[in-house]
Amino acid sequence: MSTVDLKLNLHRLIDGVSDNSVLAAVYTLLSKATANQNQEEDWYNEFSDEAKASIERGLSDLKNGRMLSHEDAMKHFRQSFPP
Repeated sequence: MSTVDLKLNLHRLIDGVSDNSVLAAVYTLLSKATANQNQEEDWYNEFSDEAKASIERGLSDLKNGRMLSHEDAMKHFRQSFPP
């Protein structure tokens, strides 16, 4: 579906909603999305240096094949923290 089609369908859906709480939620969501588009600074820059370093380590681990499947991670978690 193209962007134009999506916008037209959204307009139709919004026009059909009479519940003010639903409209308010959509408004809030769209307002935040619009504000985020207008921000020049990337949200990543708001992270602490420690958080950025942790993200970079994680990406490096992933790139170099150092990862666990979800199943293996859950096994490890269950062994480390039994019920």
